[in-house]
Amino acid sequence: MSKLLAAGLVALIVLVAGGAGAAEMRVLITTAMKAAIDDLGPAFEKATGHTLDITYGPSGALAKRIAGSEAADLVILAGGIDDLIKQGKIAGDSRRDIARVRIGVAVRKGAPKPDIGTVDSFRNALLKARSVAYVDPAAGGASGIYLAKMLERLGVLAEVNAKARLARGGTEDMVSAIVARGEAEIGLQQISEIMSVAGAELVGPLPDKLQTVTVYSAGVPGTAKETAAARAFAAFLTTPAAAAVYKTKGLDPG
Repeated sequence: MSKLLAAGLVALIVLVAGGAGAAEMRVLITTAMKAAIDDLGPAFEKATGHTLDITYGPSGALAKRIAGSEAADLVILAGGIDDLIKQGKIAGDSRRDIARVRIGVAVRKGAPKPDIGTVDSFRNALLKARSVAYVDPAAGGASGIYLAKMLERLGVLAEVNAKARLARGGTEDMVSAIVARGEAEIGLQQISEIMSVAGAELVGPLPDKLQTVTVYSAGVPGTAKETAAARAFAAFLTTPAAAAVYKTKGLDPG
């Protein structure tokens, strides 16, 4: 454990000191945060005695589950938190911006990297590729919804979809995993998810004119049973210690 992370956990212990005993929390988290949570979750559990039962998935799908009043103590989504607050499904005072991420281009590790430095070169790379993977917009993933619109603006949506491998999102069907298996020549996905798969390699971010920044926000649902522990976990995820971990996983602090 790094000194910075250890210092952050000391602050966290102070934050939760005097509270209730160890809690078992059910947490729903967007898949793009998984690599960071893989480090931060166990550290939180060790420091506090709380346990985390985490389900990962596309943000849109998780938001629908919360909207349907599925029981959870904390949710971290790309967008949708404000709508859930308006619906009375998330406590408004619990909202916290956790991290941000950009979309990047992936290839299989060791494969040639296409030129994506300009809008034109990126467009040409899409047209030349034998196959392209991105998240199926129907799955509810933030990147898939954005990319479909972006490809349409570029005038290549039909050409790309004719050779696309549309991922379902979540940990079972990630774009970067598809690329790593050689099932698609290039993939378009949040940079944090690309960096989380050993067999995939980041070519770089989308050109600035095509880029979007996704913000991941946390909130405590009205169905939460362990609200104090959930708020403590969300607070820890916004500490400098957590920010240091994000930077190693392709994320920026919220």
